[in-house]
Amino acid sequence: MFDRPRSGERAILVHLDFPQENNREELDELRELVVSAGAQPVAVVRGSRRSPHPRYFVGTGKAEEIRVAVEEHNAEVVLFNHVLSPSQERNLEGLLKCRVLDRTGVILDIFAQRAQSHEGKLQVELAQLKHLSTRLVRGWTHLERQKGGIGLRGPGETQLETDRRLLGARIKQLKKRLDKVRGQRHQGRRNRKRQDAITVSLVGYTNAGKSTLFNRVSGAGVLAEDKLFATLDPTLRRVDVGTGEHIVLADTVGFIRHLPHDLVAAFHSTLEETREAELLLHVVDASSDRRDENIDAVNIVLNEIEANEVPQIIVYNKVDMLPDTPTRVDRDEQGRVWRVWVSAKTGAGIDELRKVLHEVCYQQNNEEDSANEREVDDLPGNRHIAGVYD
Repeated sequence: MFDRPRSGERAILVHLDFPQENNREELDELRELVVSAGAQPVAVVRGSRRSPHPRYFVGTGKAEEIRVAVEEHNAEVVLFNHVLSPSQERNLEGLLKCRVLDRTGVILDIFAQRAQSHEGKLQVELAQLKHLSTRLVRGWTHLERQKGGIGLRGPGETQLETDRRLLGARIKQLKKRLDKVRGQRHQGRRNRKRQDAITVSLVGYTNAGKSTLFNRVSGAGVLAEDKLFATLDPTLRRVDVGTGEHIVLADTVGFIRHLPHDLVAAFHSTLEETREAELLLHVVDASSDRRDENIDAVNIVLNEIEANEVPQIIVYNKVDMLPDTPTRVDRDEQGRVWRVWVSAKTGAGIDELRKVLHEVCYQQNNEEDSANEREVDDLPGNRHIAGVYD
């Protein structure tokens, strides 16, 4: 669709420091994203500004520095650790003579590579098309009217208008297909509710170890890699939590700081597994220096998909990477479970986690049912879980 510079794997990374908290990003996280996307970072251009430059996002001097770095390292793509406007991307590509992608574009590219299921591919394509629809003008320099031969002459429509129309038709088609898939997922959830199955969903920052934990608890064997967004397609497994009682455990896509809105909208049907769960296990990389900020980032996305009211237990994972940190279960003054410390890699603390799941999903729930039956019946379509809170 686009007449664009050919992309490659040699990448220049651009990172600016801003005083505003909502504009801050981590350079190390960008490197992880780039490696996950399959590119090879060859140089990093850093700088600081009070606010983005309207034309190049960076200043004109910094833009020239990036151009020199592209020529020096024979780079084929420049990746910004920030969100660029369509005009900024277009201006930068004209100056640098190579492809330019912002943070959102990199994340979308990773998702496009990782999507395996039919639903996942539809969701990623929808997100990509929504993102590209605002950048369609970049690919076209021939905006003259289309004209035919004798008897076919007329004003017609520009090539750009044609592509926008086709793009809009494809987006409409994808939405219709995803609505059908959403209906199938909704039917599956209704069937589980009829069977009185308790659904527990794993959520957390990307690369926190959710899939490894899922495999350890359920024995599912889903893909678990030390890469960002290794899991896109949700997987559900029936898990025995003791004394013959079971839950349905769901592994879901990881979240990230400033997750693109188009991506959240496209993955709405998948994220409904999180919103409709009775309990969330919020998996946190305990070894990360930014674990508290990552928790906040996940809670922001949960709020965006209206899952912030679902009870959750924090599971601190990767304690094997923390010296002198034992596996344990933390409780509040009322004896309610607050946090669980485990290592999904070694299996340490997994038995305690199973016991917690049984206690929260069955023992405490049954006690609450018998003590407050009328209040539980008033909850429409939801199984009440006592003793768990955000």
